Amino acid sequence: MPIELPIRWIVGLNVIGWPVIQLGLAWLFIRLPLAWFEPPQPPAWERGGRFYERVFAIKRWKDRLPDGARWIGGGFAKGTLAGTRPDYLRRFIRETWRGELCHWTAIAFTPVFFLWNPWWGDAVMAAYAIAANLPCILAQRYNRHRLRRLLARR
Repeated sequence: MPIELPIRWIVGLNVIGWPVIQLGLAWLFIRLPLAWFEPPQPPAWERGGRFYERVFAIKRWKDRLPDGARWIGGGFAKGTLAGTRPDYLRRFIRETWRGELCHWTAIAFTPVFFLWNPWWGDAVMAAYAIAANLPCILAQRYNRHRLRRLLARR
């Protein structure tokens, strides 16, 4: 904890800091060109998304995650499939990559909170970053597999 602050400042920075980071990154990522978001080929261990079904039972909970695109103007809604045209599916696939990278970037901001938190606060902030972002990352990866299968059938 390089910066010594009163506890109410620490709590305030933590409570305000995460929404500012998450929404700020979402705002930024939405404004980046879609052409920058070409997802890599998925690793074999994901087994076409079945890994997420078996290990995380993702089908049970993924639909309960919030769709952040509704909170930021100009975002691409990923909560439901609005069509099956190949161009729409290709865009959706890119948008899942954009969303995944945005969540990974949010996790990467965790050390900022280490500047003012005690060691146990660092652990809480790291746990929050993972708990708030990892489910979204898993859902993006799983949905990308499903969209690729659908696109291959078109």
